[in-house]
Amino acid sequence: MRSIPVIDYSDYLSSDVQRKKAFVQAVGESLQDIGFFALKNHGIPLSSIEESYQQGDAFFSLPDEQKRSYLFPDISHQRGYTAFGIEHAKNNPAPDLKEFWQTGRSHPTSGKKPTYVPNVWPTQHVPEFQSVIDGLFTNMESLSKDLLKACSTYLDKPEDWLTSMAEDGNTIMRMIHYPPLGNEVPKGAVRSAAHEDINFITLLVTATADGLEVMDHDGSWIQVEGDARHIIVDSGDMLQNITNGLFKSTTHRVVNPKNSSERRFSMPMFVHPRNEIDLTPRKEFVERTGGTPLYKSITAGDYLHQRLVEIGLAEEK
Repeated sequence: MRSIPVIDYSDYLSSDVQRKKAFVQAVGESLQDIGFFALKNHGIPLSSIEESYQQGDAFFSLPDEQKRSYLFPDISHQRGYTAFGIEHAKNNPAPDLKEFWQTGRSHPTSGKKPTYVPNVWPTQHVPEFQSVIDGLFTNMESLSKDLLKACSTYLDKPEDWLTSMAEDGNTIMRMIHYPPLGNEVPKGAVRSAAHEDINFITLLVTATADGLEVMDHDGSWIQVEGDARHIIVDSGDMLQNITNGLFKSTTHRVVNPKNSSERRFSMPMFVHPRNEIDLTPRKEFVERTGGTPLYKSITAGDYLHQRLVEIGLAEEK
């Protein structure tokens, strides 16, 4: 059975020019082919990931009334808690069988006005949550910058081409809890229905249980086996849009387990450009992909809002 490529981050950090070139090539070829790869030797301490899952477990184990005190539908659930059954995949009315918490970059103290909403924290109920989750976010975002540099280099662009667009962007880390299914699952509902990510790239630390599947070119599903040593990386719709499909935004899903009493946690980081970034397919990528623009002209902010409406997290403007 086919598997997604495994790429060694230590090659990128190496002083050996050829190893770094090989890393860039492997990243670009993976995103151009299947849109996914697994990153090993990524440098994120396993202890940090485990502590984050422990804090998530503490929060999601709170009474429903306490969790719902952190619901913020007025900001399209972009920070804080989103309850079970609210989000659904685009074009799939059945709710995903999950609840989650979303956090972003801390607001700068420099006086520069950010384009993203401030974080909220469940400090009253889970005192250590903020320090643990904020620490993991910082390390993950730092890693994402190197991956965007590798993508830019592969695309024959300046190294900071994509990182400059993501600077002060609305990057979000989502802690997801998939509760035990029980015996009454709504028709058509799965833990996370088939979908594509909307952002530039996604970094997914290893989940606590298997279930992630990636669609191959022939429509079959590649099962992504969990490995605590790996971070799964994929390219999203916005990167696909700006490269006119050179980089793929690949359909993936999280299937229901055979054991209905099994819980699952996962933590993806969705790396976003700033809202004003123009995602119109660039001319050079149109030329490399057949000569016809395949995707629309739209800003990142409008694209994000459109998708939030489609998945049930936001209202039409």
